[in-house]
Amino acid sequence: MRIAFLLFPHVTQLDLTGPAQFLSRLPDAQVDLVWESIDPVPTDAGFSIMPTATFDQVLYTDLLCVPGGMGIADVIDNAAALTWVRRVGAEAEWVTSVCTGALVLGAAGLLRGYRATTHWAWHDQLALFGAQPVAARTVFDRNRVTGGGVTAGIDFALALIARIAGDDHARMVQLALEYDPAPPFASGSPEKAGPDLIAAYAARAARLAPDRMERLQASARRLGFSTE
Repeated sequence: MRIAFLLFPHVTQLDLTGPAQFLSRLPDAQVDLVWESIDPVPTDAGFSIMPTATFDQVLYTDLLCVPGGMGIADVIDNAAALTWVRRVGAEAEWVTSVCTGALVLGAAGLLRGYRATTHWAWHDQLALFGAQPVAARTVFDRNRVTGGGVTAGIDFALALIARIAGDDHARMVQLALEYDPAPPFASGSPEKAGPDLIAAYAARAARLAPDRMERLQASARRLGFSTE
């Protein structure tokens, strides 16, 4: 089982490392972290991750996974990155994403007409690229599998492991990695967080990426998607 993750500058590292940890427990899994060079790639957490391969070294994969992060607008504007996602996604057995990585899949034309999910704050933007937004932690539509925001990547990975290797194997992986979440707060979704926390999050996101929405809309137009 060849598994390729797109690794890019300012990726949300848990979008990548959470699913990678779990999916690496698939039978005979071989995981690659792919970028345009093998130089260290900075993440949103202040540390870098080393790619294991470049675009021209991974021409096919059984499972493609695109994580999200503040760098997705740059990825969508990066012709080499989007071409690689489009090329390997066209032939992969599974085409998947976590968080806003779904928008990269969408920009590559891989979610047109598919049901999909992403981080709650960017959910509606899936429609820019012809996807059908679904409010769910994990969404399967044929061989497209998308996970919600950040920590949803672990649930997404377990669901995908179950589909590929069976429920018993997925349960064993869950036990081995002691995935038994018990968060100290009930504020992990908009429905639970309330309007004050949502407003605070929106203000922070606007400071960190003030033009990301406009860039996504401009990219959708440039790539030939209707934005009406």
